[in-house]
Amino acid sequence: MNSININGTTQPLADGTTVADLVTAMTGKSLLANGQAVDGGRLGVAVARNSDIVPRSQWSATSVQANDQLEIVTAVQGG
Repeated sequence: MNSININGTTQPLADGTTVADLVTAMTGKSLLANGQAVDGGRLGVAVARNSDIVPRSQWSATSVQANDQLEIVTAVQGG
């Protein structure tokens, strides 16, 4: 099975995985094709694939390939 690197951790990669699939897995939120949460809530997520920012509008169309390096960053509120 192929693998990818997400935030410094090697993980298995299923065929046909998109950036949107990974964001859904990390956040637990279903996404629309434009990258917005189905429930209308804020995601507070940014994604870089091989050091290139992936625009939210392209998450569903961006396939993840074996050996890709991804950084998926989530905003956290706090004080």
